[in-house]
This record gives sequence, C-alpha cells and structure tokens, in this order.
Amino acid sequence: MNSQYVVAKFGGTSVANFEAMQRCATIVHDDPSVRVVAVSASAGVTNHLVTLTQQKVDAEARQALFQSVMDIQQSILACLTLDADLEAGFTETRDDFHTLAQLPALDAQQCDEMLSFGERFSSYLFTQVLRDLGVASSRFDVRQVLKTDRQFGKAVPDIDATREAAEAHLIPLLQEQVVVTQGFIGSDNQGQTTTLGRGGSDYSAALLAEAIAARSVHIWTDVVGIFSTDPRLCQKAQPIARLSFDEAAEMATFGAKVLHPATILPASRSGISVFVGSSKDPHAGGTWIEKNNRSEPGIRAVTQRKNQILLTLKSPEMLLASGFLARIFTILSAHNISVDLVTTSEISVALTLDNAPNATRPELAQACLDELGEFCQVSVENNLTLVAMIGSEIQLRHGEASLMQVLADFNIRLICHGASRHNLCFLVEQTESDAVVQAIHSRLLEAA
Repeated sequence: MNSQYVVAKFGGTSVANFEAMQRCATIVHDDPSVRVVAVSASAGVTNHLVTLTQQKVDAEARQALFQSVMDIQQSILACLTLDADLEAGFTETRDDFHTLAQLPALDAQQCDEMLSFGERFSSYLFTQVLRDLGVASSRFDVRQVLKTDRQFGKAVPDIDATREAAEAHLIPLLQEQVVVTQGFIGSDNQGQTTTLGRGGSDYSAALLAEAIAARSVHIWTDVVGIFSTDPRLCQKAQPIARLSFDEAAEMATFGAKVLHPATILPASRSGISVFVGSSKDPHAGGTWIEKNNRSEPGIRAVTQRKNQILLTLKSPEMLLASGFLARIFTILSAHNISVDLVTTSEISVALTLDNAPNATRPELAQACLDELGEFCQVSVENNLTLVAMIGSEIQLRHGEASLMQVLADFNIRLICHGASRHNLCFLVEQTESDAVVQAIHSRLLEAA
C-alpha cells in the first residue's frame, strides 16, 4: 500500500534564479502532501562543472569556471539570508568545491564528486526559500539513502539498499517537515559520491518515491506536460492529458526530452503515478502517467531522436545458420554498445545505435567494427534520425495505413514494427527528419 506522500522534482530552469525558486516553493507550500523535494542544479551550472572535469582546462580557466558557478549561487543568495545551519553547510560545500576545482586532473570518482556540487548548492538555497515562505523544511543529503554501484558517471541504483536506508533515515523525518534533497546523485557502499548520468534527477525522484512508497512523483519542468510532438516544430502540438506507463516509456526512450526514460522504471514497478507539469504555470494542468490508464487505440504522438547510426551486417553464412546473431551481440556487448532497433533478412541484419552527443553509451569504435568485419561485410551510415510513432495498439491498418502516403515523399532507410504495439519506428535522413515529423503530425494527429 502506497503512502499519501508526494515527491516533487524541480529541474534546472525551475531553480534557475530566486524568482523561479519562489514559484516552486509556492507549489510545495500549496500542496501539503509534498514531503520530499529533489532539486537539480540551477540552469547552466552543470555545464560549467562538466567543463571542470576535463583535463584540458588550465588553472586560470578552472578558477573562472569556479567563479561562474558561484556567481549563479550568489545571484540567488543576494535575495536570501541563510539560517545558521544552512550557511554552515553551504560554506563547507563551497570550500570543498574550490579545493576540487583546483586539481588539474580528476579520476572517475572525483568527476562524479565535481558534478554533484550543483545539486548540493541548490538544495541549501531552496530550503531557505521554503523556510522564508513558512514551510517547515530541512536540507537532506541524498547520499545517505540513494545507494548505487561504483559505475561512476552512470551508476546503477541498489533498490533494496536504497529502500532500507530510506526507512531508517528519511521516512522518520517526513511527518513534521518537507525534506529538500538532491537529484542526480547517490553514493556507493563506501560512501563515495556517484551520479546517475545527465538528466538523472527525474530518475532520482522516482527512486525516492519508490523507496518511501509515495503516492506519486511530480516532475516540474518548463513545459505544460508531454506534448504530441515538439511544439517548436509544430504549432498545433498539444499536451497529452494521460498516458500509460508503456506509452510514456516509449516516448521518453525515442526522443521526448521532457522526461528521463529511466523515470518510468521505478514508477511502473511500484504503481506510482507520475505527473509532468510546468513550474511557470502550475495551474495549467499537465500529463498524468498511470499504470491503469487505458488509452484508445491509435497514434498519440510522434517523436524523433537525431544522431543515429545504422549498422548493416551482411554474410551468406547467415543463411540457414544458427548462432550468427548471438556472435554479433556478443561482440557489441563486449564493447558496451546497446542496440535500439533490429531488422533481419536471410543474409543480413540492420541495427540502429544511438550516437547522440550526450548518450551514455560510447560511439561505435573501430575495434568493434574490425571484430565484426572478420566474419561479415560491415556497412555504417551516420547522420540519421529515428522517428517514432507512439500510441496504443498501433497497427498498419485503417487510419494508420495513410502513414505510407505521408512518407511517400521521403527516403526511408529502415522500418521496425511488431515487437511493441506502442510504437512504429523508422530511420530517415537527418536533414529531412523535421519535415517528416511535421508531415506526420499534420496528417495523422492534427486531423484526429
């Protein structure tokens, strides 16, 4: 049985400055069920921290980056007077940050430590904003409860250890106050700081919601929910009021940037509803993602994910042979390469890989291509975009059949459908992808 607690997460633009923090604090003040708040780093901070982890940065540049981060904090502090407990913690964190920022080279663990400072600073400041609004609140170090393995940069959460730590250290605090903590970061079994990867604050909030058996997790961002497509591409894009977990997972995986894909995992696992709304306009509604949502059959959204690779492997040995695909995937796994889509014919297999600049998976290495080339002909195509149609019970019949008419003017490199009735995916040239999305939305969604 889930508790009535709500976990609220505020992203970087939602805590970008004092005014933004005030808006978010009002959201918490007006909803007594919110008992855990996870904050991101203020907008722009993490980019500075990422640069500080790079060895090519000289001493003068490191000092300038340190100062840039602190200037963002000071612009908020100019509107606040920190209580003694928060001021002591903030000062200690600033000193630790300054010390680490002077180092010319950082190991993997130190990089995660560096990347954690944005969220740590934000949580001190936001706690004070809440207190000034009359909300009883305390700042809590999430590393006490969010436990992970030691894969620095993309740590994997330990669900059982996190739940046990939350029961011991977090849940007892929630009856009397709001706890403000950090997204994106955790700690290993030795207490060393880890991170869940860029965009991991949404995931953190869902993990915390699962750990305290929350009723729901509210993801506050700068848009009013999840849209039928990117509203910057299509003026008639509309927010979707309700989605199933399956639909939301497909949308997040295939390019909808409002929600981190991993967020759905703990929510779905524990039956926790997820709300996505705008901290700038909290009364404008948003998108609810729920386990028991029953969507009408059909296409509900179209997304795109650029910078894709198409890897085609061809060999006569595939014909009537067993083990060929196993050999391919063993090599890809050894190089830590994750595959998105797969299509096959009698003597070839085509795979899509994500090569986006912020992808956690590595680029397709030459060593991997060399191994594959030992037993098959290898072809690599770049500068492609994966376009996905998302919905419920999608099938190429009735209204969906007109999709082929929409796509007739474009060069389609691959189509994948059947593994899931919640998506239909295809690859197009990156230069055409915006036009493809606009055409699909106009013909199949705006007329719906």
